[in-house]
Amino acid sequence: MAGFNRGQEIWRRLTLSFVFLWFFLGGIAHFMFTDLEMSIVPPWLPHHRLLVLVSGVFELLGAIGILVGSTCGAAGWGLVLLTAAVTPANIYMWQHTSHYPAIPYLALTLRLPFQAVLMAGIWWSTRPAPGPAGSKIYLQKV
Repeated sequence: MAGFNRGQEIWRRLTLSFVFLWFFLGGIAHFMFTDLEMSIVPPWLPHHRLLVLVSGVFELLGAIGILVGSTCGAAGWGLVLLTAAVTPANIYMWQHTSHYPAIPYLALTLRLPFQAVLMAGIWWSTRPAPGPAGSKIYLQKV
């Protein structure tokens, strides 16, 4: 198909699958482990429980949205914005490593650049692929 060769399309689908699992499982975690998720919200933000639950809903909606052709692009941009919005929590964890002794310092440090890689993966896997006659195709048959 025009725009992507077979190899690119396979990598695109693998990346999309990773993004789906990352946000679907992460969204579920917001409801199953609400108190733990609340512990990483920086103290200067209000309404920790509400922020955790709302972000969990958006993670689940985004995960499902990237699987639907008509919403894939918008859901992808929503997940990019959501990933940027939770960056303060990751920075807070990195700055207060003593609060999270079970998580290695290296993991907390690498999580920050991983956010940029994750956002790039979301964008790349959810952007429309150029199709024939200028049409946009989100999910192509491999």
